[in-house]
Amino acid sequence: MANKMANPFFQFKQFTVWHDKCAMKVGTDGVLLGAWASVQGAHRILDIGTGTGLVALMLAQRSLPDANIVALEIDEAAAVQAKENVARSPWKDRIEVVKQDFLFYQSSDKFDVIVSNPPYFVDSLSCPDQQRSTARHNDSLTYEKLLKGVADLLKKEGVFTIVIPTDVADRVKTAASEYHLYATRQLNVITKPGGTPKRTLIAFSFDNGGCTVEELLTEVARHQYSEEYKALTREYYLHLK
Repeated sequence: MANKMANPFFQFKQFTVWHDKCAMKVGTDGVLLGAWASVQGAHRILDIGTGTGLVALMLAQRSLPDANIVALEIDEAAAVQAKENVARSPWKDRIEVVKQDFLFYQSSDKFDVIVSNPPYFVDSLSCPDQQRSTARHNDSLTYEKLLKGVADLLKKEGVFTIVIPTDVADRVKTAASEYHLYATRQLNVITKPGGTPKRTLIAFSFDNGGCTVEELLTEVARHQYSEEYKALTREYYLHLK
């Protein structure tokens, strides 16, 4: 689903994301997470595995004017590029890019909102390119370790939103419940009419009050976005009026 673009940058309405130094390029997963995750009332936001900084920038655009965002990235080249993207944006004073492994990250203040577009393809073969391999594999940061860390850093009323392959959604929800995190909203993403979901977004909280499940079709035909996808991303995509 990640768009392999020859362009070294991707321009949005209010900011530009350069991704030529990052293993994982700007793609639909990140855009969906940045557009769908709730930031209502949030003053402190954490983006785990920020990559280019895309999701942090998207959340900065629609969060409170005083919301501060910590964008965490383990890969050196990606962290440098994220810092450059943030520095060129209107929200450079509100986003702090931190180069660190999430497994060792600590914060004295907890977060209202945590988001993650984590590395995937747990079972796929490692790539020869080490940087891309680190970005794609979660051998070191498993879903279980991610959720344990999130539970420690999330405020009692906080919300954690993740985008994952649909086939691991049940596993992730089971793992989350071990840390008293429960699905409250779920979006199953379908890329073509009649297709089956390959990506799922889930919002978790400590409140076990049931889960609303919805579906989103991104394209009605090749390169032709659906009305609901346009509505979700209109504030970001340059070509959507």
